[in-house]
Amino acid sequence: MTAQTLFVTGTDTGIGKTRVAVALLHGLRAAGFSAVGYKPVASGCEATAAGLRNEDALALQAASTPGWGYDAINPIALAEPIAPHIAAADAGVMIDNDVLDDGHARLAAASDWVVVEGAGGWHVPLGAHTDFAEWVSGHRWPTLLVVGMRLGCVNHAVLSARAIGAATPLVGWVANTLPPIQPRLEENIACLEQAITAPLCARVACDPRADLALNPLPWLVRMRERE
Repeated sequence: MTAQTLFVTGTDTGIGKTRVAVALLHGLRAAGFSAVGYKPVASGCEATAAGLRNEDALALQAASTPGWGYDAINPIALAEPIAPHIAAADAGVMIDNDVLDDGHARLAAASDWVVVEGAGGWHVPLGAHTDFAEWVSGHRWPTLLVVGMRLGCVNHAVLSARAIGAATPLVGWVANTLPPIQPRLEENIACLEQAITAPLCARVACDPRADLALNPLPWLVRMRERE
C-alpha cells in the first residue's frame, strides 16, 4: 500500500496549520481511511522524560490512526523555538532530506493518507542549500495553503500561492480566522478568491473550541479535473 500525501503549509508561523492538518486527519478517518500526520521538523520542543516533544506534533499524533510512536510522527525535534535551520545548527543537527524521506516512506507504506505539516511558510529553510519548497516540490505533493486572516495577509497569501503553484500542484487554500477578527474580513476573503486561482476550500471560524473536520478528496478530484 502506498499512501496519498497532502502537504499543509501556511502564510506564516502560528496561523493555524496544525488545526487544519488535525481537521484533515479527522475528516479522512471519518471517511474510513487510515491517516497519519507527519511533522518532519519541529522546533520549539519541550524536554520530557521521553525526550523532546512538540505540541503540534503531539496534536497530529493524537489525531492519527493509532499505533504510531512519537518519533515516527516527528523525526527531527529541536528545542529552541526559532527557525528550524538555525535551531538545528545550534543543536549540531543536520536536517537531511533522506531522513525526512525515510520517515515519510515508513508512514506511507502502512497508511492510506499522510498529511505532512511544514514549519512556518513555504520557503522556510531546512539548511544552507535547501528548504521545504524544494523538498515538497521534488515529490510533487499536492499542497494546501492555510492563510491566517489578519492585516497583511493578502500580500503573503498571493505571493505564497504563486510560489507554490509554480512548483507543485496547489489544491487550494483555507481562510483561517484569527483573533481579533480582521476588519473587513469578508472583503479580504473576496479579494483573495479573485487573486488566487486555486479554490477556497474551507473557512475556519475564530472559535478554537469549534469542532472541525475537513475532507480533501473533493479538492483533489477538482484539481485533477483541471489538469
